[in-house]
Amino acid sequence: MDWSDLTEGAKAVLEQTRNIKNDRIQIVEFEVGFTQSEEEADGGEPVSIQEEDYQSLKRYTQENEYGEKYHMARNKGTVKIILLEDGKIPDNLSDFPIHREYKTQVQTEEEAVEEAENEE
Repeated sequence: MDWSDLTEGAKAVLEQTRNIKNDRIQIVEFEVGFTQSEEEADGGEPVSIQEEDYQSLKRYTQENEYGEKYHMARNKGTVKIILLEDGKIPDNLSDFPIHREYKTQVQTEEEAVEEAENEE
């Protein structure tokens, strides 16, 4: 599968794996159904990641023509893509940072209380 065959949302996710610099592995986590707001897009086109983007990514990670190897896992709407080095998943994934730009942030109770106090 060629880069030009990917959906726009799929390209946005894969560009994250290319933009994160890590010597051994790159992990990107995103949500299917995520839609970026105009403010978050900083004047660019807002990113939207829908089911067809997930299907496009799934196909790409299995058949890409660039020699990169990926592992992709989905739990409900949350998907992780791991760009593998040496073709295998490392023993301790917790040592590696996870990029979550295209994921809805869940507010903690503390943040919600603080935000409510600021609005008053």
